[in-house]
Amino acid sequence: MLGLCGLATLSRLPAGAAVSNPGPPFRQGERWLDVDGHPINAHSAGMLYHQGVYYWHGEYKKGPTTRVTRINNWECMRVEASGISCYSSRDLRRWKFEGLALAAEASDPSSDLHPSKVVERPKVLFNDQTGKFVMWLHVDSDDYSYARAGVAVSDSPTGPFVYQGSLRPNGQMSRDQTLFKDDDGKAYQICSAENNATLWINELSADYLRPTGKHQRIYVGKSREAPALIKHAGKYYLLSSGCSGWDPNQADMAVAEQVLGDYVSLGNPCTGRDADKTFFAQSTFLLEIEGQPNTYLALFDRWNKDDLEQSSYVWLPLRFDGGRVSIPWQDNWQP
Repeated sequence: MLGLCGLATLSRLPAGAAVSNPGPPFRQGERWLDVDGHPINAHSAGMLYHQGVYYWHGEYKKGPTTRVTRINNWECMRVEASGISCYSSRDLRRWKFEGLALAAEASDPSSDLHPSKVVERPKVLFNDQTGKFVMWLHVDSDDYSYARAGVAVSDSPTGPFVYQGSLRPNGQMSRDQTLFKDDDGKAYQICSAENNATLWINELSADYLRPTGKHQRIYVGKSREAPALIKHAGKYYLLSSGCSGWDPNQADMAVAEQVLGDYVSLGNPCTGRDADKTFFAQSTFLLEIEGQPNTYLALFDRWNKDDLEQSSYVWLPLRFDGGRVSIPWQDNWQP
């Protein structure tokens, strides 16, 4: 795994305060450990900031990696689904393991959350109207033919989340996905649809539990996945990857004037060593750092397809300079 080194106790600083002893910087390519010294296990991350605390939700991958041999058009590698993990931090550096926010349902083979299924790409939003935390995630069969979005709800960001079931948003496939909450409180699910040929942006209901039917198709026929959306200076920026299985490819950033608008590609935002391969990683989330206006973090996974539990993380600054957007490679980076 890649690494956050030298993690000690969870910081008690208020949101936006300076860290007096931040420890060493992010070091891409080393192990990331939680405050108890254990490897952080939270892949395809979603990040939620709530009441002074960041909550990192991700795929909890445990056990051997196997290949679904009846699939021969791509390397369908998987581990048995264990659930969705949650870590908490006040400074984005010292992470405390909060347990499984959404656990697998080992006793029910028909459940979307059974270990034989696929549980990926969790993202969580807080709904100000209902006071609930709402998780959307990609649920699938082991051959990825189910292609649905699962929904779960909790009174706490750490869970336990109660699974509400799954659906195909607006009648379309949903694989790699993310959530986005706009300034007006409206929420959107962005997913790979049409057998991964096109990205859909689906407006969600006021309780965030279902689509309203209002949507936008983007990257039509361009085969994009791993979407991540952020708003900056009134515009919407969408990062995604190509579809090449577990192998890295070139990222793309697109911009629109409206969240359900027409997105125009700005090209590959990555710069520096291995930028054409997205630093051998894949996008998962874009985060604005609380208390630091216009300071953003781009979160990636570096997949180890032969041992998915050992897949690691790459976190880099996302920079806006006029109309130019960049994600520069840095071996070490200090938030």
